[in-house]
Amino acid sequence: MLNDDREAGRDERGRGRRDGDGAGGSWRDVSWGEFGEFIRACGSFLAEVPLMPGERAAILAPNSVEWMVAALAIEAVGGVMVPIYPSSTPEQIAYVLGHSDAKVVFVGSARLALALERALAVADVDLSTLGHVVAFDDVRVETPDTPPHRRVTSWPEVIAVGRTREQADPAAFDRRMHSVPLTANAVMLYTSGTSGPPKGVPLTHMNIAVNGNDWIACNAPRLFDAPASEGDAGMVDLLWLPLSHIFGFGEACLGNRLGWTSYLVDAAAVLDFMPVVRPQVFMSVPSVWEKLALAVQRDERPGEALARLTGGRLHFCLSGGAGLKREVKELFFAHGILLIEGYGLTEASPTLTLNRPDAFRFDSVGRPLPSVELRLADDGEILARGPSVFAGYHKDPVATAAAFDADGWLLTGDVGRFTEDGFLQIVDRNKDILVTAGGKNVPPANIELRFADDPWIAHVVVYGDGERYLVAGVWPRPEAVASCSAEDLRARLAERIAHVNAQLASYETLKRYFVATTPLTLESGLLTPTLKVKRKQVYQTYRDAFAALYAGGGA
Repeated sequence: MLNDDREAGRDERGRGRRDGDGAGGSWRDVSWGEFGEFIRACGSFLAEVPLMPGERAAILAPNSVEWMVAALAIEAVGGVMVPIYPSSTPEQIAYVLGHSDAKVVFVGSARLALALERALAVADVDLSTLGHVVAFDDVRVETPDTPPHRRVTSWPEVIAVGRTREQADPAAFDRRMHSVPLTANAVMLYTSGTSGPPKGVPLTHMNIAVNGNDWIACNAPRLFDAPASEGDAGMVDLLWLPLSHIFGFGEACLGNRLGWTSYLVDAAAVLDFMPVVRPQVFMSVPSVWEKLALAVQRDERPGEALARLTGGRLHFCLSGGAGLKREVKELFFAHGILLIEGYGLTEASPTLTLNRPDAFRFDSVGRPLPSVELRLADDGEILARGPSVFAGYHKDPVATAAAFDADGWLLTGDVGRFTEDGFLQIVDRNKDILVTAGGKNVPPANIELRFADDPWIAHVVVYGDGERYLVAGVWPRPEAVASCSAEDLRARLAERIAHVNAQLASYETLKRYFVATTPLTLESGLLTPTLKVKRKQVYQTYRDAFAALYAGGGA
C-alpha cells in the first residue's frame, strides 16, 4: 500500500515533502509486514484506552494508510469503526460523534482538526463519552473548554504505547482479536434518510464477510487472470474513493484480501495519476468514468486516447454509487474495457446485485448475489433478504420498523423489474433521495427545509439525481415580487441561497438555480391538497429549466 506523499498545495494531502511536479511526486511505500505491525500496535493502544468490545471509535481524516490501520485496529479489538465524511460540517461531525457515543476519534489534516474543534464546541450535542482524540500527521486539536477526561494523543505516541504493551504481553492482541465473534458489529456508517438527521447503520463482521465472499465469487476469475505486472506482486489498484464510504472502504479491504498494490490518492488528482500508476484495477463513481468518456470522444483516435489517459492496463473496472449511463459503458466496452455495475445500499453491506464478467447486460444492474434473495412488492418496490442485510438502525426503533415489511424483507425504496433472463433493472426511486454522479446520497427535503418560513422564498425544489452537482428551482413569494424591483429581488434571493449554502457540506450546496415567474399552486397540479410540493411533477414541468442549469458544464 502506498500513500501519495506529495504536498501538492492541498491541505487534504499535507504530508511529507514534494519531490517532483504534478503526478511525479514521491510515494511512501508501506509493506504488508509494516501494515500488520501498525495494526497490532494501534489495536494494543486501543485496548489500553480502554476501548471495550462493542464501543465505537470514529475516523475523521482524508484517505491514508493510517486511516486503514486505525479502521482495522478498531475492528480487530472488537470495537465498532464509525467513519465520518471529510466533507461534513462541524454540526454533522458533532451529531455523528454524539449519536454513536464515540469513545475515540482519529483526525487527520489541519482543516479537519479545525472542523473537529468546532464540532467539540457545539453546545446541544452530548460528547461526554469522547475521551480520546488521536491526531494523524502533525496536526493539533485544541478547545478552550476541553474536559479533563479527554486526551489528545499523537500518532507516533499511539504506536509507541501499543508496541510497549505488546512487548509486555505479546499474545494479548491475538487473544483479543480471536475473541471477537462474527455476529459482533464491525462498522457503523451514517446514511441519509429522506428527512431528518442521518441514521447509523451497524454492520456485523458476518454481514460484510458474506457480501465480500459473494462479490469475489461473482467476479472470479477476472480478479485473478490479469497479465503479470512489472515489479508488482498482485494487481495494481488506484484507490481514490473516500474510505469513509463503504464503497471505498470495501475496495481497500478487497485489496488487502487479494494482495493488491494499492496507490492512495485524492479525488482531485486521480485522473492525473492514472497514466503514471497505470492501474489494472480501478473503481469509481460515474462522474469520473464520464470525464474519461468525454475526453476519449473528443479525441480523433479514441482507442489511443483511452490507453494514454488510463495507462493502458485497465483489467478490472467497477462503477458504483449511482447509475452509470449506458452510452459510457458501451464506449468503454467498444475499446475492450468492461465496466461492471451493480446495485445496493449501505443497509445491505452494500451489494445486492452485480453484473458479472461472464454475464452482463448494460441495461441492468445485474443479477442477485448468491446469498441475496430479491423480490418485487405489488408496487414494484425491490425487497431484499439475506445474511448481508443489517438488523436495524442504531438507537432508532421507529426507523428500523419502517425499514422492513411484516415478513422481514428490507424495503429498499427503489422500484425495479426483472428481465426475462433474471437481470434487475431500476425503474424509479420511491424515496426522495438524490444520488449525484459523484455517488453522494442527498435528501433534498433536508436542504429545502432550511428555506421554510423565509420571507422572500415560497418554495425551493432541489434537483440533481445522477448529475455532477445540485441545482434548484426557486419560487419567490408573490408579496416579495410585488414589493421590490427585479434586481433587488435577485440580490436578496442570492443572499438567502448563499446563507443556506454556508451551512451545508460542499456536495449539498446549490451551485446554480433559476427563479420561476409562476407560483406553484394546487390548481396547477404541482402541490398536494396539504400544499406539499409534488416533486416529480415539478421536475417534469420544469425539465428544460433544470436542464439549462447544466448547459456548458462547469461548477
